[in-house]
Amino acid sequence: MQAFGSGAMTNSIGDITQSKAILAIGTNTTEQHPVLSLQIKKAVRKFGAQLIVADPRRIELTDFAILHLQHKAGTDLALLNGLAYVILQENLYDAGFVAARTENFELWRATVEEYPPERVSAITGVPIDDLVRAARIYGSNHPASIFYAMGITQHTVGHQNVLAVANLAMLTGNMGVPGGGVNPLRGQNNVQGACDMGGLPNVYPGYQSVADDAIREKFTAYHGTGQPPAKAGLTITEMMTAAHDGRVRAMYIMGENPAMSDPNSLHIHECLEKLEFLVVQDIFPNETTEFADVVLPAAAFAEKEGTFTNTERRVQLIRRAFDPPGSTRPDWQILSELARRLGAKGFDYESPSQIMDEIAEVTPIYGGIHHTRLEGDGLQWPCPTPEHPGTPILHVGKFSRGLGHFSPVHHQEAVEMPDTEYPYMLTTGRILQHWHTGTMTRRVSGLNFIAPEERVEINPSDAEKLGIADGDWIRVVSRRGSVTARARVFDRPRPGLVFMTFHFAEALSNVLTNNVVDPVSKIPEYKVCAVKVEKAEGA
Repeated sequence: MQAFGSGAMTNSIGDITQSKAILAIGTNTTEQHPVLSLQIKKAVRKFGAQLIVADPRRIELTDFAILHLQHKAGTDLALLNGLAYVILQENLYDAGFVAARTENFELWRATVEEYPPERVSAITGVPIDDLVRAARIYGSNHPASIFYAMGITQHTVGHQNVLAVANLAMLTGNMGVPGGGVNPLRGQNNVQGACDMGGLPNVYPGYQSVADDAIREKFTAYHGTGQPPAKAGLTITEMMTAAHDGRVRAMYIMGENPAMSDPNSLHIHECLEKLEFLVVQDIFPNETTEFADVVLPAAAFAEKEGTFTNTERRVQLIRRAFDPPGSTRPDWQILSELARRLGAKGFDYESPSQIMDEIAEVTPIYGGIHHTRLEGDGLQWPCPTPEHPGTPILHVGKFSRGLGHFSPVHHQEAVEMPDTEYPYMLTTGRILQHWHTGTMTRRVSGLNFIAPEERVEINPSDAEKLGIADGDWIRVVSRRGSVTARARVFDRPRPGLVFMTFHFAEALSNVLTNNVVDPVSKIPEYKVCAVKVEKAEGA
């Protein structure tokens, strides 16, 4: 299968309640996507959907689940292949869908046959009976949907994990139907829109490849410029490495706080210090602005006009509720003026509506989207023409690539596994009260009252071995650095796993995390690295 876009939901939030079974893997939905999670809860409570949660922690969503698969962190791919194995063996798959709408099935099947329940249980730690039961629930109930988030993607095998999810959905015929689909949940409110508009190093807006000669010629003719290079640019992790090596000398950072959010933070600080010139454009000072030569004050969401595109591909209008304070301006005005001062042509925009009209001219999936059509609920792309109603469900009747492609993928261990020196696995995430690097939420007194500091979750059995009590100061150490924080002795993480957020600069988990990346997606392996835990005497 090949979905439109980068991580776009194939289905809509509104049809979650039509799912008969739901598999949530690598998503702490109630804390990270609390509004959407209400639909999952409604599907379970009101409509009887059977929810399976696969997560190394006992998250709140497990309270609504019929089954919790508490697998070892970094073993998602083996788990997904194991579910497919049982579905195949028990003839629960949709043979008609596979025959009519997919290719490469037999080659993929040969790979999956290497993942019987006994082997998968040994890899993942999930009991065989639970594995078989989960496969039967997902395979026997139609439609069934899959939801995932960064717990799947932030691995060196993140790309393969996503392919394994797609394989499972195609195997059961749960594509192109209400209540089904593959539904990645985006991590920020407009990250889908940023990707849609070319905020990726290998595509122009609308996921038009930079390597395609015809695409490059189209943009060259439209803008009247020289033809851009066919080579993809750098991801943020690659940019930081290039800054450290002197290959990138200047950087412009908008709405991002890499000094806290990027892995191996001490290394990131070195990279930022080596830049000859750094511009940061944001709504508040943060840890990254401390490295900046110039800080440009931007308007917040309620102080500007424009659109957001959310996780279900829905383009929605935002309207200004307040005038921007002081010298702050909307991002598009800052960028346009900067471009004009640098001598660029075509940046004489008068409104975000005018920019959206230009987007529609050069971006096929946004071809019919204009501000005049977005009153009310907005539109979901693809929306190729002014008469098109938008697309609530992708791949109805046919995949965007024609036939859905089964991709053989194998389990691989994380780059860093626990050993005698670093015997525990660290995984990272967020809590409900704070968001990302806390640039906004840690300015809210009520939220700080509820969640004032980092708490390292550690399983009671591990805490007992280490002589750690709840509330003790502990030190978590990886091959890249160490962090001191209070312990939360709690049975949420499975034994051998510790959990931290990245909300607190004074106890930042990303000092510990590994900046090794997936070779395809180039996403860092935030979710798994080896650490040791010790009591911090006198902290």
